[in-house]
Amino acid sequence: MALANPPRDGEVAARSADGGGLPSLRRPEVYEARKARRAMSLPEVLLWQRLKGSPEGIAFRKQHPIGVYRADFYCAAAKLVIEVDGAAHDMGDRPERDVIRRERLEAEGYRVLRIPASDVLRNADEAAHTIVSFAANPLHHAFGAVPLPVNGEDL
Repeated sequence: MALANPPRDGEVAARSADGGGLPSLRRPEVYEARKARRAMSLPEVLLWQRLKGSPEGIAFRKQHPIGVYRADFYCAAAKLVIEVDGAAHDMGDRPERDVIRRERLEAEGYRVLRIPASDVLRNADEAAHTIVSFAANPLHHAFGAVPLPVNGEDL
């Protein structure tokens, strides 16, 4: 008996008579990120138009899942999470949630750059340049890059 080929990306698994089917092998966060990529806000779209071609050789991803979070944009080379903050980030418990999110991401070694959506709408080219510059100049240095004190000097 020959086995049927598994469905490819975008194809739906054949359902059996009892309503079952093949379970998804992808994490739910991946599907949520894909949906979010199709429903980006205007400031996110404007930024993506400027970041998608790997400016200065730096690659960016949009709506990238990181654990339980999803970054508006992400640069893996600099471990940089970019968040575009609209007016909703100033309301209710969002400011506290944003602080917790930032602290958790930074504890895992990520840098977080928050950019107000109004700044992107005002000048998307400048906002993109700021992001690229930030990603191009990581704060961490390779081991040994910082000179150690010479014998007799205080630490």
